[in-house]
Amino acid sequence: MDELVQVTGFTLLMATISSVVMLPVGISIAWVLARREFVGRALLETLVSLPLVVPPVATGLLLLKLLGRRGPIGAFLAPLGIEIVFTWKGVVIAMVVMGLPLLIRTARAGFEQADRRYEEVAATLGARPWRVFWTINLPLARRSVLAGIVLGFSRAIGEFGATVMLAGALPGARTISVAIYRNAELGRDAAAMTFIAVSLTIGFVAVYFSNRLVRVQ
Repeated sequence: MDELVQVTGFTLLMATISSVVMLPVGISIAWVLARREFVGRALLETLVSLPLVVPPVATGLLLLKLLGRRGPIGAFLAPLGIEIVFTWKGVVIAMVVMGLPLLIRTARAGFEQADRRYEEVAATLGARPWRVFWTINLPLARRSVLAGIVLGFSRAIGEFGATVMLAGALPGARTISVAIYRNAELGRDAAAMTFIAVSLTIGFVAVYFSNRLVRVQ
C-alpha cells in the first residue's frame, strides 16, 4: 500500500508539472501552426508529430544521448550541477516530450475552428496581435486547449518507454507504468494489477473529460 500511494502520488505530481511545462509551449506552437504560413511549417508539423510514431524507447534513447553527461546538453549542464538523467527531472522531460504532440494537435484544431471574423473586427479597432490572442483566440479555443491539456496529462501518466530510458526504474523516481513493469518482472502479479487498475481509472477519467470538452464546442 505504501508503494502504491508513493508511486501514484509521484506520478500525478510529475504529470502535473509536465502539463504546466507543456502549456505555454504547446499553445504557442498550436497557434502558429493554425494561424501562420511560413517556410518550414511542414517541417515543424512533422517534428511535432514524431513522438507519436517513433517508438517511445527510441525517443528515450535520443533524450539520454542528448541529456547524459557526455551529451551536448548534459555536458553543458553538468558543470552547473544540474543532473537530468535518472532523476525526477528526467521523468518530467520524458512526459513533456511524449505528451506535447497531443496538446498541440488538439489545441490547434480549436484555433483553426475559431471564426476569424472576430479577429478581423478586433484588428480593425486597433487591437494588437497579443491582445487579439488573449481576448479572442484563446477564449474561443479554450475547450480544445483544455482537452489538449487533459490528453497531454493522461499521456504523461501512461508514459513508459522514454521514461524508463531517461529516468530508469530507481525507487523515488518510479512512475505507475514503470511500477507495473517492475512488479510483473518480479512475479508480483497482484501488485502489478493494482497499479494497472489505478492507471486505467486515471486514464478513463481523463479521456472522458477530454471528449466531453471537445464535444460541447
